[in-house]
Amino acid sequence: MKKIFMIFAVCALAMTTTSARETVEGSKLLDNISIGIAGGVYTPTTHAAFFKNMRPTANLTIAKQITPIYGLGFEGATAFNTKTIGWYSKTAFDAVNVNLMHYINLSNLFGGYQGQPRPVEFVAAYGLGWGHLFRPNYYIGDVKQVDANFATSKAALNVNFNVSDAVQINVKPAIVWNLEGEGHPFVQYNANNSVLELTAGLTYKFLNSNGTHNFKIARLYDQGEIDGLNAKINDLRNQLNGLNGQLSGKDAQIKNLQDQLNECRNKAPQVVKEVSTAKELESVVTFAQGKSVIAPSQLPNVERIATYLKRNKDAKVVIKGYASPEGSAEINERLAKERAEAVKNQLIKKYKIAADRIEASGQGVGNMFSEPEWNRVSISTIKK
Repeated sequence: MKKIFMIFAVCALAMTTTSARETVEGSKLLDNISIGIAGGVYTPTTHAAFFKNMRPTANLTIAKQITPIYGLGFEGATAFNTKTIGWYSKTAFDAVNVNLMHYINLSNLFGGYQGQPRPVEFVAAYGLGWGHLFRPNYYIGDVKQVDANFATSKAALNVNFNVSDAVQINVKPAIVWNLEGEGHPFVQYNANNSVLELTAGLTYKFLNSNGTHNFKIARLYDQGEIDGLNAKINDLRNQLNGLNGQLSGKDAQIKNLQDQLNECRNKAPQVVKEVSTAKELESVVTFAQGKSVIAPSQLPNVERIATYLKRNKDAKVVIKGYASPEGSAEINERLAKERAEAVKNQLIKKYKIAADRIEASGQGVGNMFSEPEWNRVSISTIKK
């Protein structure tokens, strides 16, 4: 029977390792580790009253799930002494047992792993280990009873209820063998040297490096997808190289412009003599639709005329106001005159130009410009 269990474990390990490599992401050494506690009862399998000889037991399990199907764990159990019948010990603990356990998740083995645990899973467990019976000095007849050490083996079918991603409720019926038995020199699986065990408890699965408490399904790529991704990466690299080249060119332009700016800043100031031309003797002030108030953005055009008049005491200015064709003729006549008067009043009040040097009149609808709205203006012309 031992050979059957060993062959089963080796075959399952090989099969599940291959399956996991194809379906789930790899995990780190400290991933998929769990800790569990359980309590219950045990009783001799044969030659004893089932309930009369039943005693409490508790165990602690630390396990690592290597794949969604196969796992390894250490299980430590102790049996509590509640009776003093026959050879049983008279101490608080009857026995301790430590096993190296192999776990095969039958649900994932036959149903496949879906990326998260099922609500209910069935797990076959098998292990080998060491046991110790506590027998303080007492006699049965003329035979002195002493503590005993022996090899053990355990087989179980665990039923796991996944109440969350991290927590399980476990029901674990099992059979535990004393492989050396009482008075047998050879290791053997003998029901007469075994106990039946039924425990229930909780298992907590620690958080993994993938951000969950379980395995994640791996995203598998075929060679065509990999080649396509590599091509995109190479294309992005080429684009990046091109952009780096453009940036280098722009940096050179910026440096050149900076050098020119520094050169201009370092030049000595130059006095430029104003040259009077026909273009310089005319200034245009534009107005918003229906308005005769000079906008702040147009004040420089008024100041240009005032500056010239101050420098040339014998010069005069003729101001003609215009309107665009929208609206009635009466309103446009009024707007045209008000726009000319607005420039005249600005020259008089702000720049102290004598009124007898200024001539202002409205001209109605203007036609100097191709765009109608451009004709909402006052045109100031210097007269020498």
